Amino acid sequence: MDEQALLGLNPNADADFRQRALAYFEQLKISQDAWQVCAEALAQSIYSDDHIKFFCFQVLEHQIKFKYSELTEVQQQLIRETLITWLQAQMLNPQPEKTFIRNKAAQVFALLFVTEYLTKWPKFFFDILSVVDLNPRGVDMYLRILMAVDAELVDRDVVHTSEEARRNTLLKDTMREQCIPSLVESWYQILQNYQYNNSELTCQCLEVVGAYVSWIDLSLIANERFINMLLGHMSVEVLREEACDCLFEIVNKGMDPIDKTKLVESLCQVLQSAGLFSIDQEDDVDFLARFSKLVNGMGQALIASWTKLIKNGDMKSAQDTLQAIEAKVALMLQLLIHEDDDISSNIIGFCYDYLHILKQLSALSDQQKANVEAIMLAVMKKLTYDEEYNFENEGEDEAMFVEYRKQLKLLLDRLAQVSPELLLASVRRVFNTTLQNWQTTRFMEVEVAIRLLYMLAEALPVSHGAHFSGDVTKATALQDMMRTLVTSGVSAYQHTSVTLEFFETVVRYEKFFAVEPQHIPTVLMAFLDHRGLRHTSPKVRSRTAYLFSRFVKSLNKQMNPFIEDVLNRIQDLLELSPPENGYQALLSSDDQLFIYETAGVLIVNSEYSAERKQVLMRNLLTPLMEKFKVLLEKLMMAQDEDRQMALADCLNHAVGFASRTSKAFSNKQTVKQCGCSEVYLDCLQTFLPALSCPLQKEVLRSGVRTFLHRMIICLEEEVLPFIPSASEHMLKDCEAKDLQEFIPLINQITAKFKTQVSPFLQQMFMPLLHAIFEVLLLPAEENDQSAALEKQMLRRSYFAFLQTVTGSGMSEVIANQGAENVERVLFTVIQGAVDYPDPIAQKTCFIILSKLVELWGGKDGPVGFADFVYKHIVPACFLAPLKQTFDLADAQTVLALSECAVTLKTIHLKRGPECIQYLQQEYLPSLQVAPEIIQEFCQALQQPDAKVFKNYLTGILPESEALRKVLESHVPVSIIQNSGC
Repeated sequence: MDEQALLGLNPNADADFRQRALAYFEQLKISQDAWQVCAEALAQSIYSDDHIKFFCFQVLEHQIKFKYSELTEVQQQLIRETLITWLQAQMLNPQPEKTFIRNKAAQVFALLFVTEYLTKWPKFFFDILSVVDLNPRGVDMYLRILMAVDAELVDRDVVHTSEEARRNTLLKDTMREQCIPSLVESWYQILQNYQYNNSELTCQCLEVVGAYVSWIDLSLIANERFINMLLGHMSVEVLREEACDCLFEIVNKGMDPIDKTKLVESLCQVLQSAGLFSIDQEDDVDFLARFSKLVNGMGQALIASWTKLIKNGDMKSAQDTLQAIEAKVALMLQLLIHEDDDISSNIIGFCYDYLHILKQLSALSDQQKANVEAIMLAVMKKLTYDEEYNFENEGEDEAMFVEYRKQLKLLLDRLAQVSPELLLASVRRVFNTTLQNWQTTRFMEVEVAIRLLYMLAEALPVSHGAHFSGDVTKATALQDMMRTLVTSGVSAYQHTSVTLEFFETVVRYEKFFAVEPQHIPTVLMAFLDHRGLRHTSPKVRSRTAYLFSRFVKSLNKQMNPFIEDVLNRIQDLLELSPPENGYQALLSSDDQLFIYETAGVLIVNSEYSAERKQVLMRNLLTPLMEKFKVLLEKLMMAQDEDRQMALADCLNHAVGFASRTSKAFSNKQTVKQCGCSEVYLDCLQTFLPALSCPLQKEVLRSGVRTFLHRMIICLEEEVLPFIPSASEHMLKDCEAKDLQEFIPLINQITAKFKTQVSPFLQQMFMPLLHAIFEVLLLPAEENDQSAALEKQMLRRSYFAFLQTVTGSGMSEVIANQGAENVERVLFTVIQGAVDYPDPIAQKTCFIILSKLVELWGGKDGPVGFADFVYKHIVPACFLAPLKQTFDLADAQTVLALSECAVTLKTIHLKRGPECIQYLQQEYLPSLQVAPEIIQEFCQALQQPDAKVFKNYLTGILPESEALRKVLESHVPVSIIQNSGC
């Protein structure tokens, strides 16, 4: 071997050596016999370096995985002997191999097993067992090999082909017949030998039993000798966690419901008599987490049995199973309420399914009602934050608690389905008790009381948030709690979790303020002062900005008395923070967007006259325009790039804020009706000069472009005079991304104004295309995937533009570009339909071709177009589906084929018998298509139902290899290559 290259395997080697090692590995993979060098190195223990040993196993792994069928019988035998020799050496070496080498070796053994077991090595396991016997190192490898084999056969995380899945099924069937009983016996012997003197091997063996039990005969494991041994392990501290997991897998095994109930009950009796149900006496939380998972498995197994028995009509056995379930509820509750959230989380599935049973019963017993109440109290208690929760810097532990809370919410929702009255009464009791003394109550208890009220909205759902009408009891209870929430003063509680929960809840129950509008000023003040938008915590300020926006929108006309006061109070929050003053604004620019939107909503939805609305909107937007002009001048003079970026961002924010205010307008309250057109036209005139700024073009253009999108919607025709100049600036010195973002703007204008913008489109059509082609023709690095993706997206945008133009009935925009340009455009569409393996673009291209045939393909179409149809569009419809890259397993490709069929149907529709005659007598015969296939094709094409032809095309074209070869020689490649797309 190349000793110098092997030096690069060391993790501490420098980059050059590592690169050389990688290249050497690739070289050995390609080599015919290099693997034999590696096999010899392993069999004879030539190298002591761990990384070289691992490397040798990798080479063997590659050989078995990809080249095994190419080896001779002798070479295959050599690989088998190498592995067995290496295994024998493990028991003699003074030191065991590192774990990562043993794991890799096990993977190689497993690969050889799946390759050879059915044909050449049926005694695979017996050969290994004869080598390892009960030697601890040998047993360790044997167990690792078993886990690797299981991973190859049943690991659901590994995606297998259908062929591999069939092979795996056959392997498992053969193993069940030939060797599983012997393997199980070996596991028993290992457990018996090592349970008291080698906990590591015992745990490994228990893991193997747990893995295999899901697909072998359960009676081999679920018998007296095995179960007694496992239960014995439950009392041994170093074994009990693994024994728990093993019992869980046994319980989880699919079987007859009555047998399952008996199995679970017998296990429970033994576990209970061993004292394992006494949770309060156990302080090992790791074990309890595993035990909780086991109890959850047993509970869910019993519930699954009950469901099957009910379905089968066996009411007697179902009743016995239900009693067995009820007997576990006390233990379930102990685990659910446990202070450790992992232990509690592991039992939630059983709890949830138990409630599902209760939901199905016609009436609940007193004990079942008590169980429901106990679960409810447990959920309420467990929802509570603990003292260690870090609200300002949430990490992994906090994220896990948030997930755990989501699980508890699902339980609460299920409780509501079982007994909504009890849930409502329980929440009301906790809420009222807590809020009466909130000043002296710990934050987590106050937070959870408000949280429970918040959660009731989803637990007791109504349509359109109408919680305060309909059911009088429920409406009254919720109304009372909301009144208490907003009048108790709890919004002043000095903890961010309580503050946020307060605002979340008032927004969720916004309909309350329609019933009791007298509380609106109180809540508005909470939003506007130090409790909300001016809170010391940035997190609270940020969330409140969003919630305030929602609150104002939901109240609509009820905000009328407070509009001017609110606008005055938020004035300082609307200020555009210039980059140079270093002042840390209360709100981020993203948060300010919500405040601007809120201000716009207040003005637009008010009952003021159009004149008053205009004044207020001008007051809102004028400071932005003034700041914008000043900042743009500063940017033009800025030398430092960091300062340029800061100024450009600030300018972008100004445009974004103005844009956001326009979201307040609707079909009923248009810009014109509110008298605000003039203000927004002024904004346009202020912002458009930024497009000619040579600095930070991408940022500035992006902001102005977004504003133009909004103005097309809001100002409609009034925006049109600004479009030509804006377009001209945006097409200067543009890159792929600029064009991608500019084209949707042109598409929006085209689709909205259609013929109104035809002169403008005709004028800018070729400049836009030249800009696109220029970018597409730029050379790029061969492996630059980012550049390739940008070009692909730009091509899609280009074709989307042509689709918009043709689809808006403005084909004259293309037709008036001169014959040479028209031809060039048409060839780019043909190329897009055929040449690029991008089904999204192909689909669009066929839509364009179909539309052009519909518009121009008749007798009065443009001169030469009919000729183009037959020479280029028809061949494209055949060639595209015949491409190797045209994959009908992909949904987008299926859509592309559908549009291809529509194109051919449209040609037939427009050209009639002439089209059929051309296909029958000229085109298809030239491709050497058999006469009966030509006849069949033309008949399908003439069917009135387009689906018939599409299905026919799907069946015939992609499979026609002969047709592909003939057709490829007929395509005018040179013309397409010169089209520039």
